[in-house]
Amino acid sequence: MNKPRSLPKPLSQLVGKTIADALARQGFASTGVVTHWPEIVGPEIADHAEPMRMIWPRRVHEDDPDPATLVLRVEGPVALEIQHLSGVIIEKVNRFFGFRAVGRIQIRQAPLARREKKKPPPAPDPEVVARLAAGLGDIADEGLRDALARLGATLKRT
Repeated sequence: MNKPRSLPKPLSQLVGKTIADALARQGFASTGVVTHWPEIVGPEIADHAEPMRMIWPRRVHEDDPDPATLVLRVEGPVALEIQHLSGVIIEKVNRFFGFRAVGRIQIRQAPLARREKKKPPPAPDPEVVARLAAGLGDIADEGLRDALARLGATLKRT
């Protein structure tokens, strides 16, 4: 009898639990705060600050848990501005969680771990775009025809 062939698992599935465990030791209830930080606080804040850990206080009352302290790594010259924006950051993080998870922010001045910015994909070949646009002659809207031709050229390239 043949064994069913198992498909290889995606790397994200294999590493996800390990990363979640490592972040849990830093107090993060969810990996989403770290992985979606630029989307949560916006690119202006994310360019100069990143979450390091969350410090949860001991629970006194089970019904009303106190919010955590979010520790941010901030570049030195921008620390004062980030401190002034702490109320906005708290509001955005709490909106992400859906409840009052963070009550205050602590700032640690240190260099950020710079991530390489993704290069934008190259523009599609203009000759291919023109050829595809000529084939879409039955579309009256010129802007739509050009957009569809660029989309087709981009898909053809990949």
